Amino acid sequence: MAERSGLTALITGASAGLGRDFARLFAADGHDVVLVARRRDKLEELAAELERDAGAGTIKAHVLPADLTDPGAPVHIHDHLQASGIEVEHLVNNAGFGSTGRFAELDAERELDMVTVNIRALTHLTRLFLPAMIARGHGRILNIGSTAGFQPGPFMATYYATKAYVNHFSEALAHELADTGVTVTVSCPGATATEFAAIAGNDKSQLFAASVATSEDVAREAYRAMMKGKRMIVHGAKNRFLMQSLRVAPRRLVHSITAKLNQKAQ
Repeated sequence: MAERSGLTALITGASAGLGRDFARLFAADGHDVVLVARRRDKLEELAAELERDAGAGTIKAHVLPADLTDPGAPVHIHDHLQASGIEVEHLVNNAGFGSTGRFAELDAERELDMVTVNIRALTHLTRLFLPAMIARGHGRILNIGSTAGFQPGPFMATYYATKAYVNHFSEALAHELADTGVTVTVSCPGATATEFAAIAGNDKSQLFAASVATSEDVAREAYRAMMKGKRMIVHGAKNRFLMQSLRVAPRRLVHSITAKLNQKAQ
């Protein structure tokens, strides 16, 4: 049983996949957690599990249902926690989703919702909670980027572009915050076994037909990187090699390979 740390982690997209695994890691280390996602039932189920496994009175799991496609959701989350006297030491911007297909044929509202969740909500939550961290002289932010953010992604154009934003925003912010006591880490996993692929519609793609990392492994590596204050973590030796190869590969070739990976496996 971990000793209670007295620190609180806010995790978005906490109802499944990486978010759920992050919550388990924080709770196992004695941190209180604020679980944010749309599905209240899933959050309450997870909160009960975390408190039970940690032991009576060891940690507190707060359930805060919110739909991050609503531009007002970040302010609601921040104001609710302030009113409750909950100070966020660790912010994990994990919520996000993708879509697959030709951009001109995809649902416009869903593409715009993706930008809202993957970019706007992440940016707004960071802006809301960061000043207090700086004032305290300590705090950690973990943003979930992706190897997708290192190149354009035909047939997942919006998703790849949103992850490029997350990767670059996180690195720039980490530089700005040097010597403040606050760190920013961006986790860049490749294909990972979560609900993401099925929701995005690319679970049958060649990308996911190849090697897929487990959610637990990706979350554990990202969690450790955040706690060490690392600026970026790319999961897996294969992904790290591919990221380096992008530096020298012709751009047209990169586009062609990515497009092929994002289409259905034969």
